[in-house]
Amino acid sequence: MVKHRSSGAAYWLGNRDLGALGSVMVILKRLARALLTLFVVVTVVFVATRLSGDPTQHLLPPNSSEAELAELRALLGLDQSLLTQYGYYLRNIAQGEFGVSFFSRRPVVEMYAERLPNTLHLMVPSLLLAIAIGGPIGLVAALKPNTVVDRSLMAFSFVGQATPNFALGIALILVFSFALQWLPSSGTGGWPHYVMPVVTLGTATAASISRLTRSSMLDVLGQDYMRYARSKGLSEATVVLKHGLRNGMLPVLTILGLQVGTLVGGAVVVEAVFAWPGAGRLLVDAVLQRDYAVLQFGVLVVAATVILANLLVDVSYGLLDPRVREAQAA
Repeated sequence: MVKHRSSGAAYWLGNRDLGALGSVMVILKRLARALLTLFVVVTVVFVATRLSGDPTQHLLPPNSSEAELAELRALLGLDQSLLTQYGYYLRNIAQGEFGVSFFSRRPVVEMYAERLPNTLHLMVPSLLLAIAIGGPIGLVAALKPNTVVDRSLMAFSFVGQATPNFALGIALILVFSFALQWLPSSGTGGWPHYVMPVVTLGTATAASISRLTRSSMLDVLGQDYMRYARSKGLSEATVVLKHGLRNGMLPVLTILGLQVGTLVGGAVVVEAVFAWPGAGRLLVDAVLQRDYAVLQFGVLVVAATVILANLLVDVSYGLLDPRVREAQAA
């Protein structure tokens, strides 16, 4: 009997080790795919920036001669072949060197290190606001399907998702800054400076979360295990919050990774509307000036952020749902 128990324990420990090894392998596979995606993004952005135009025309006066332009191209290394430039670019990235701005002559890492905190200060509250608003709205709509409450909340969500960030931002500025003079229209500072940019950036994300939460919860509320939980005499609040919400939030967790990309893209627009000194404005200026190093590093940071967010969501999804974890390890 003792031997049998020992063998069972060894079997259980072996399965647990295999399960842990499988989880590690899944994470490594996802990481390899993420690195491959990042490499593709780096390559595409490098080629696209070179095809966008000649930055030397923005660096020298309009009446500069072709000889002066050619001299500056040689100084910046832009007279070499595209393949040679690409090789130098990959080598510099491998060494942790991301270039210097053509215009400010400052390292791009230093420039983004100054601006990224402002962008994060805008994105994080926007995401938290979107979750705090979108989740409850979707849950209430799912608990009151096909009623006036449901239709009203979903109509509100549809309007929020369809309204462009720049239009909502301008409308908020006209009402709360110019008409009522309650909030500042631009810049950074105390909490009043955050209200309109955060609301503007978080509205579309909140709308997406609310619609997906409603759809997911409607599917969960009709499952057999929910009816079984009710048959045991549990209160409706316990059934919904304890048994339904965890399973209903899994698809919502997936969309949060995608919403990071939406927030990054929206931050570029919102920062321009509210004159917010973040990385988004720096990226827009780099596009207009064809500042290759600034543009390339900015896109690299955005891509890495989105890829990392989706990687974390993918791994978390498998940890929360054993069925997904088993499918990933297969």
